[in-house]
Amino acid sequence: MTRQGISPKLERGGKAGGTELKGRKRRNSMATAAATDVPPAAPGSTKVGFLGIGIMGYAMASNLLKAGYEVTVWNRSPDKCKDLATEGAQVAASPAEVVAASDITLAMLSDPEACLAVATGSDGVAAAMAPGKGYVDVSTVDAATARQVAAAVRAAGGLYLEAPVSGSKGPAQQGQLIFLTGGDRQLYEASAPLLEVMGKASFFLGEVGAGANMKLVVNMVMGTMLASYAEGLELAKQCGLQQSDLVDVIKLGAIASPMFQLKAQAMIEGSYPPAFPLKHQQKDLRLALALGDEVEQPLPLAAAANELYKRARAEGYSDADFSAVMAVVSTD
Repeated sequence: MTRQGISPKLERGGKAGGTELKGRKRRNSMATAAATDVPPAAPGSTKVGFLGIGIMGYAMASNLLKAGYEVTVWNRSPDKCKDLATEGAQVAASPAEVVAASDITLAMLSDPEACLAVATGSDGVAAAMAPGKGYVDVSTVDAATARQVAAAVRAAGGLYLEAPVSGSKGPAQQGQLIFLTGGDRQLYEASAPLLEVMGKASFFLGEVGAGANMKLVVNMVMGTMLASYAEGLELAKQCGLQQSDLVDVIKLGAIASPMFQLKAQAMIEGSYPPAFPLKHQQKDLRLALALGDEVEQPLPLAAAANELYKRARAEGYSDADFSAVMAVVSTD
């Protein structure tokens, strides 16, 4: 998959993966003719909605409030909205109520089932969607789910953008996420100021499904890498080596990774405070394997890693950080 475009407003990072954060822009052929354009987001004038106030959603919505946006929030468990309310957010009783009060609504939801329920339920997004409104789904789902949500939003006259993120709790708090988007180009451009508040880079990859697929590939690689790192740490320990020495050796070599540095100490100590819950990593591996089946691409390493994460879930680590995969490779 080639990069089709990137928001010029988000070129803080300079380079990503060795290539400049610039790209040829291509008009999205799937933009609905029935929808009215959404004005560019601006603090003080644009009303923003946010659905799903978990680890990521809270940090992202909080940054929008700090940037001066009027934000209305909803969560299935209303108690999770209390802190945002003290920061100035309005709390709504349903997704439909959020959409009705907002120009652009974002959603960070747990899985495909939740995304469909929130988008198409009786008090869901589509029930209040209208021309001139946009829906930006930053959840990690499969392409088929993204297309179903897009169809519901567009049928109601709205614009749709999938925008799954690369990054976990820390980058979300720091406004350093990377958005992998696809869908209505006009909404991408209108949402760029919001994405700039929450992230450091934003790729426009084409039609709906492209962003979802890219995110699954990224998270498949990430989950497989960390499982391998866990095995390496445990093998070093069983050989009588210092795990901290392995961390330093890898840090100085060609396979150095910020993720390894971030997770190493917690993995060695056996403490896994959640930044990215293990249950979500396993869900993403499951979806990536299904994507591989769909396009007939064998993924034996990802399949093996998935079994480790499934075992970790079975042993009670679902809500721990995904680095808790270390617990199931340990022989202690």
